[in-house]
Amino acid sequence: MGGMTTTRVMQVTTPGGRPELAERELGSPGRGEVLVRVEACGVCHSDAFTVEGWMPGIEYPRVPGHEIAGRIEAVGDDVVPWTVGQRVGVGWFGGSCGHCEPCRRGDLISCENGQVPGIAFDGGYADHVLVPAGALASIPDDLAAVDAAPLLCAGITTFNALRESGARPGDLVAVLGVGGLGHLGVQFARRMGFETVAIARGTEKEDRARELGAHHYVDSTATDPAEALRSLGGAVTILATVTAPDAMSAVVGGLKPRGRMVVVGASEDPMQIPPFALIPGSTGVVGHASGTSQDSEDTMRFSVLHDVRPMVETFPLEQAAAGYDRMMSGDARFRVVLTME
Repeated sequence: MGGMTTTRVMQVTTPGGRPELAERELGSPGRGEVLVRVEACGVCHSDAFTVEGWMPGIEYPRVPGHEIAGRIEAVGDDVVPWTVGQRVGVGWFGGSCGHCEPCRRGDLISCENGQVPGIAFDGGYADHVLVPAGALASIPDDLAAVDAAPLLCAGITTFNALRESGARPGDLVAVLGVGGLGHLGVQFARRMGFETVAIARGTEKEDRARELGAHHYVDSTATDPAEALRSLGGAVTILATVTAPDAMSAVVGGLKPRGRMVVVGASEDPMQIPPFALIPGSTGVVGHASGTSQDSEDTMRFSVLHDVRPMVETFPLEQAAAGYDRMMSGDARFRVVLTME
């Protein structure tokens, strides 16, 4: 490690505070841990849990960030098969306990004691991060760190939700929202062989949505989106990426019988869906958690195979507060990524 003893972090010292630059002692990896030199870290809306203090039990100061791309700088004892110099990523999944019931059933993403980088331990708004080896995903050679980072949360969430949705090639699949999640969801849906509908507010995103692969575009301010989906035959799957529950409620009527709306846009506000909107077609609304480190690997591999890339705006690490504000404003096109020099 070239004799370096300290590392830069952008830490939040109190709930509702700003990410601020600090020097920290550079820790060594313990048993089962890996020290990663961060090259890029995505700025995700879920970082607000740490910055705004929305998650009870977070210990401060805390370094946010769970879309981490970098290289292994050191490995602790009992770390297999990772090696120094290897390119790795870490997403929302920051390790599982191995002993709760979901873990024992092999459902690691549902671990009752699951750890999230930037919440349970210090995350990627930093030059270095210490992570459990089980959280690591291998980054393909053909994927730049700045592109890999958003795929580790926004990417895996949309990719995994679509491939587990039950939709099959040729089925009509709608992506609600063409933002940080949706612009990836549209690309994945098209490349998975679905007839892809993008739904967004206004007309300004139509050209972009079609460039990304949408066969159809629905302006939800000009037409009833549920009616528009029904006129296309009904959606087998609607991937709801927006954080607006009202917009989700408005599209449920566009599902085909036995279709599902898969919710990945996080909001605390309730959805208003009358039971009778679901019963006649035996339709459903389900949530989807991102996925494990292996799912992250699958996401990145698919992205390289089929040329899926996030659209990013980059900020240097020391401007993390500005990058965070840009993301929270909703104006970013479409993911903010911090880069470490």
